[in-house]
Amino acid sequence: MSLTCVWSGQGKRVRHDASGQHLSRNGHVAGGHPPMRITSPGLPRFDPYQQPILALARDYPQGSVVDPHQHSRAQLLFSTSGTMRVTTPTGAWIVPPLRAVWIPAGMEHGWVVTGLVRLRTLFVDPAAAPFLPTDACRVIEVSELLRALILAAMDLPADAPPTARSGLIGALALDELARAPEVPLRLPLPQDPRLRRLCQALLDDPTRADTLEGWADQTGASGKTIARLFLKETGLTFGAWRQQARLAEAVAQLSLGRPIAQAARAAGYGSASAFTAMFRRALGASPRAYLSGEDNTKDSESPCIPASQSP
Repeated sequence: MSLTCVWSGQGKRVRHDASGQHLSRNGHVAGGHPPMRITSPGLPRFDPYQQPILALARDYPQGSVVDPHQHSRAQLLFSTSGTMRVTTPTGAWIVPPLRAVWIPAGMEHGWVVTGLVRLRTLFVDPAAAPFLPTDACRVIEVSELLRALILAAMDLPADAPPTARSGLIGALALDELARAPEVPLRLPLPQDPRLRRLCQALLDDPTRADTLEGWADQTGASGKTIARLFLKETGLTFGAWRQQARLAEAVAQLSLGRPIAQAARAAGYGSASAFTAMFRRALGASPRAYLSGEDNTKDSESPCIPASQSP
């Protein structure tokens, strides 16, 4: 679904998708909020001045999927609401509100959406940020300053020469990115097809009670062999990996405003107290404190950069 900005006869900006359907203020086809599937996203089409940072705003309804793709620029994915699970060939990263994920240039990635995701993304020229990772994604904390800079970048036109303001916003945003602490919301994915299927099944349903021994029986390998292979390919024991997967699901549920008890059940925990203790050990805060700064304000009409199926 490509997004295009046009001007109506009354001087108002109207947005349409590639088929010409009118889009509502939040970017959905007027009259409904169906999940979207983006199959071949790309960079914003207009970049005549080769600016170091390009900004794009887009909303994704619950259940939307962006298929694997890659960009010539690095990308910072940030959302003011909802949660994304970003997947690459080597791992999965959970991105709740107040966090963002850095995706290096050329890295294949896709994502799925939990809740309404109000995506505010920056495409960064790799030459402008040589100090940021080039071989792996990472989830980072988004400070109030970095959040303000990301949102301010949405007002910068991509089809106009750079200004002193755009240069300052870009430079300060990159400086904040360099300082941002990493958040332990990564799930390494094994390359072995048997283990990959197990991990995908648990990502889709963290409450599953699959054991590594039971999975080994299905593959014809011994439990010890599968356990050694799992540790070798992920760096984690199966138990530690499953706990991390359940933590990721819990963060997604909590970002939707679910009660702690409900989030605990969705993550496979029968006890809210045991779940809270696990959450605090992993992320250094209680579930409520971790998401207490979530921004639930409704955005006004998002600035729209002409794009060709750009997420």
